Amino acid sequence: MAPRPDPRTGLPVVAMVGGGQLARMTHQAAIALGQSLRVLSTGPDESAALVAADVRLGDHRDLDALLGLADGATVVTFDHEHVPTEHLCSLAAAGHRVAPGPDALVHAQDKLVLRRALAEAGEPQPAWAEVASVDEVAAFGARHGWPVVLKTPRGGYDGRGVFVVDDAAAAAELLERHGTLLAEERVRLLRELAAVVARSPFGQVAVWPVVETVQRDGINTEVLAPAPGLDEAAATAAQELAVRVAERIGVVGVLAVELFETPDGVLVNELAMRPHNSGHWTIEGSRTSQFEQHLRAVLDYPLGATAMTAPVVVMANVLGGRTAEEGWTGPGLDERVHHLMAHWPDVKLHWYGKGQRPGRKLGHVTALGADLDEVRARAVAAARYLADGEIDPAFHFPSEH
Repeated sequence: MAPRPDPRTGLPVVAMVGGGQLARMTHQAAIALGQSLRVLSTGPDESAALVAADVRLGDHRDLDALLGLADGATVVTFDHEHVPTEHLCSLAAAGHRVAPGPDALVHAQDKLVLRRALAEAGEPQPAWAEVASVDEVAAFGARHGWPVVLKTPRGGYDGRGVFVVDDAAAAAELLERHGTLLAEERVRLLRELAAVVARSPFGQVAVWPVVETVQRDGINTEVLAPAPGLDEAAATAAQELAVRVAERIGVVGVLAVELFETPDGVLVNELAMRPHNSGHWTIEGSRTSQFEQHLRAVLDYPLGATAMTAPVVVMANVLGGRTAEEGWTGPGLDERVHHLMAHWPDVKLHWYGKGQRPGRKLGHVTALGADLDEVRARAVAAARYLADGEIDPAFHFPSEH
């Protein structure tokens, strides 16, 4: 059915596949724009399903569920990349506008597709090869050194689907389990950066400052904006790289380009074609958040200003820790929220409404200021307290309440 405005508002309907925290925060941005965000959620207890008014229950692997979600919507977009590519093509063939489209999104879905595209464009990336046998892994290791990083082409995120092997024999079981893998050199990594951009169908592009993403055990724990110590020329080059990638593959919406900073410059690691953890700081830290910008882009509205609202912004993820079943007897969530607001009245909290599980992203906090060390200390201490009720003994409160 042709797109039609929401009869209650007279405004377009954006349909988002996925009911996680990204859809939840996109829904919050949609409210301010008067938009009606329709969400496809696997269950009524997912983050976005708990707060959105227009929730369709279904699986992103079910074409009928996707067609039902798209029916009458102006555009279909995503809070994850896991929709089968053939289903996206079917949606487009049925006349539904998909943003980003399947030809673009496949670069975030399949790491081998991305590597080939970057090679064709001459963009910087780690040495890599498609491998399907122990001999091919051995040959790659001989050329580029050990250890070798092996990745599943599809499905991996937050460190999942990434393996470091010290010799070819260690790859045998992985190849048997996964079949074809992506082999990459283990680069001399100084730190990880992210360049987040947005692009509209009209071709307008907006960029945010390049940020540093702090990783622990494959999970992003902090984002420092702007990336400390990154000179202006290097930051501009990273932004221009992200814009070139967005334009070359035809991205519509937000694109996060994850980068490795090495002694010789930056290398493209992976892409995320949706709002991304590295852009959560923009809710308070930018004139236009990544979530509002994503909506503006997929609707082909003019894009918003991306200037920072403070010299330094730090986002810290709240990760699930010990549970009551494991004998944890710390203060309850409501008590922790109360104390967080008392001790850090300027720290902004975003809670995702998810069940506790070790290592799970339950929410994030954002702190703003002028001094990186002080702002980072506040954000990290607040996130740690919210996660487990413990105060870092090295942290000194600026004032008591």
